[in-house]
Amino acid sequence: MGMHDVRVAGAEELRQFMKRLLRDVKALERMLADGLVETGVRRIGAEQELFLVDESFGAAPVALEVLNRLKDHPEFTTELGLFNIEFNLDPQEFGGKCLSNMERDLNRFLELARQAAAEVNAHVVLTGILPTLKLTDLHLGNMTPNPRYYALNDALCKLRGGS
Repeated sequence: MGMHDVRVAGAEELRQFMKRLLRDVKALERMLADGLVETGVRRIGAEQELFLVDESFGAAPVALEVLNRLKDHPEFTTELGLFNIEFNLDPQEFGGKCLSNMERDLNRFLELARQAAAEVNAHVVLTGILPTLKLTDLHLGNMTPNPRYYALNDALCKLRGGS
């Protein structure tokens, strides 16, 4: 679900980041070599992204209100758009009834999301891309107000030659 405390870095900060990243990769290599990473066990988990829509199935930018109603369920979190949320299922050992357990958890969280969305006159849709999404829905006012997402937007704009 990631850290949300971000800002744009300068050249020296990027060099420091790369040094730390390389140090972390070396630490991971050592952990693997020393047998500190679990082996011999297969696990499975899942993340489910949800679109929030209004009565006409248009994007409904109510994610913060929905998440506020789900605040007792840390499995739920924001996504880039105010018309998206996600939830995460705990990883579990792959075998036995794990898929049935995942289905049960997925349905439970989906029902919680549906109830919370209904409280703000919205519905939940499971789809990769919302077919009713319009270009007019894709503006900064519909971006989740989170420094992480603003930094991502700024970085993408710079890559495209903008400011």
